[in-house]
Amino acid sequence: MPEQQQWNLVTTTQPPEYFQQLVKKYTPNSDGKFAAQLFWQRGIREENQLAAFINPQVYQPSNSYEFGEEMQLAIHRLQQARNNHEKVTIWGDFDADGITSTAVLWDGLGQFFTQKTQLNYYIPNRLYESHGLNIPGIERLAVQGCKLIVTCDTGSTNVEEIIYAQELGIDVIVTDHHTLPSQRPAVAAIINPRYFPKEHSLHHLSGVGVAYKLVEALYQSLPDIPQQPLEELLDLVAIGLIADLVQLSGDCRYLAQQGINRLQNDYKQPPEKRRRPGVGRLLELCQRSGDRPTDISFGLGPRINAVSRIQGDASFCVELLTSRECDRVQELAEITELANSRRKSLQKDIAQQVNQKLSQLDLSTTSVIVLEDSQWSPGVLGLVAGQVAQETGRPTILLSTEQNNSDAAILARGSARSINSVDLYQLVKDQAHLLHRFGGHPFAAGLSLPVENIPIFAQAVNQRLRQTLAGVDLVPTVQADLVVTVADLGKELFLEMKLLEPCGMGNPVPKLLIKNCWFENTWHRNQQDSAGKKIQYIKAEFDIRDQSTKNPFPGVWWGHYKDDLPVGYCDCIAELDYNSFKKRYEIRLVAVRAAENSTFSNSNMTTILDLRNLSDRKQPQPSHQDSELRIETCPTSWGELRIWIMRSRSVSSGESHYTHKPLSLAWSKPQPQTPEAIWYTLVGLSKYLSRTNTLVTRVQILTKLGIGDQALFIGLQALKHLGFTVTNQDRFLVFNQTSTTESELAKPLVKQFLAAVKEQQFQQQYFAEVPLTTIQSFATKTILDLRFSTT
Repeated sequence: MPEQQQWNLVTTTQPPEYFQQLVKKYTPNSDGKFAAQLFWQRGIREENQLAAFINPQVYQPSNSYEFGEEMQLAIHRLQQARNNHEKVTIWGDFDADGITSTAVLWDGLGQFFTQKTQLNYYIPNRLYESHGLNIPGIERLAVQGCKLIVTCDTGSTNVEEIIYAQELGIDVIVTDHHTLPSQRPAVAAIINPRYFPKEHSLHHLSGVGVAYKLVEALYQSLPDIPQQPLEELLDLVAIGLIADLVQLSGDCRYLAQQGINRLQNDYKQPPEKRRRPGVGRLLELCQRSGDRPTDISFGLGPRINAVSRIQGDASFCVELLTSRECDRVQELAEITELANSRRKSLQKDIAQQVNQKLSQLDLSTTSVIVLEDSQWSPGVLGLVAGQVAQETGRPTILLSTEQNNSDAAILARGSARSINSVDLYQLVKDQAHLLHRFGGHPFAAGLSLPVENIPIFAQAVNQRLRQTLAGVDLVPTVQADLVVTVADLGKELFLEMKLLEPCGMGNPVPKLLIKNCWFENTWHRNQQDSAGKKIQYIKAEFDIRDQSTKNPFPGVWWGHYKDDLPVGYCDCIAELDYNSFKKRYEIRLVAVRAAENSTFSNSNMTTILDLRNLSDRKQPQPSHQDSELRIETCPTSWGELRIWIMRSRSVSSGESHYTHKPLSLAWSKPQPQTPEAIWYTLVGLSKYLSRTNTLVTRVQILTKLGIGDQALFIGLQALKHLGFTVTNQDRFLVFNQTSTTESELAKPLVKQFLAAVKEQQFQQQYFAEVPLTTIQSFATKTILDLRFSTT
């Protein structure tokens, strides 16, 4: 059963009047106050920022050649292949990002190479092959005479497979966005945006975005050859970007905006005139029009993903997305729709089985949920794991231990999904010695391991996460951005929310808190597939009301029965949407609870302002000097943060009445030196202080080195075994080098120092990126504990 969720309301200072007027220019039918509050919350506070965010025509996208020498090498090798009439194979992946990446290269490179004779594509089978290059597939391509493989959405860490391809006379160009290899592989070129710093506008590109940039560079290099405009690929780019849940900022946002416009314009055409009739037919089957990012995230993306989850082989999806033969793509779209229906039913069955296993777990002692079963289909485990992670607030790993007929060791295969505060990739990577294969992102991963390793693996990831959390409880949370009433719901508010689209990682769909409401006209039904058959997947529909208006407002709650809705007054969190099939505005329920049981209380919350990610740290100061507390040094433990939270609240003398100040998280993201460099700096500084007889305070050394007290203590002990003496003189430290002889204890102490610095840097990196919701949850728990201890 899901744990009780903790609800958090985003706190923010009220946007100034001038900013509200800026936003109002984009909301002629309303005052724009809700949109202004959201933009202000999310760090969009300048006029030029706002314009570039809303209007893609104002944004300046990055040039493809910002990938530098690697892009030049890739284009040179493609031109060489074209000139020599070599056979080229696109090696894609079976998820929506991989399929659209393949389609972009198939259409894009198809302007330079003859399709099917000189240019082909290969999509691994999800049920029998894993992500990435594999030896049998490479061998088949070699037999076919392939001389160049261009990967998309995969390949960065396939070092051995790339070497093997070279031995067979096949060069490899890698285009990918997944984890970087420790060293550059032996490829013709590797184009991966992770080589850019996180602040770069190209860093968050998904596989399809990288594939598009490769084609864009080829168009720029050979402008007279293509017969089709480059922009015709943008609808595919938008589908892949949004379906892959990457952070939609920088060029990602720009490409998604442009692509959605093309998707919508193409759908408006009669089927026989559409550029992509297969995409149009899919939109019809999922009763959407292509003008919303949710048409992709809830419509096109799940359907493309369903094919490999159910059938394994998703190769025909490339044809579905690129062919102009209406009869053929109609048939393929129907197959895709049926696969999605079966996926929903299978997902619900496995979710029920997982919940049964969960009921036997003690979640109070479980940090990472690891479950296995021999009957589970690996294709849908990632979806179910995502549901469990959201409901329990814990990273979840689900494994299928289905046996095969081979004599090889039995491998468990499965998927992992995380919550915002936990880097799943690093967590699992630390146990690489127990795994067969592993790959993915901080929030989603796939893995395989010997069945006999599952118990020790589960124990190891739980122990590691407990060490990282340092006593902080994992609680499922849901965040609300705005408080609204039922009277606020409708077209005007929807148009304000639409300014933030496309939403995604880093810019989530706004969540609306509606308090003291109730539900009427509730009912539910099983969903039907395209053949009219009921499947085990349901949704509840209702009208929501409150005291603000006499008019009810419609809504849906996917995956729930009407009896799941509380009777009487409730608080709920929802998203506002437009149903293009029913031609109405409606809410999509995210969470609900009875009002009388609500634990939502601003009195239990410290107002926390998150200024960590703003480019300009010199924020306008409040009118009263003491109206807020600013934390400008990144903490290294929850204990440090607890002290600040307690400082933000004070008890009136002789009373149990609390007052509190807002707490501003104003630290910059740490950019530390390596531990070794810090050690050499400490040694050099010690020699300088000894030679010049300069006095220095402990704080000055800590600031200079960017380390904590524990690391400095160990470092001073190590210096003593390198011939230094360190003494106290009032509040100063005095350094003297009395010898150059190194004792046998010096090396172990230096290792301890390096380990202490490394651990501190790890903790600082965690606190630099930990979500505000997690900090707010910790603050609430701290305050409740404080109140309990003083009563």
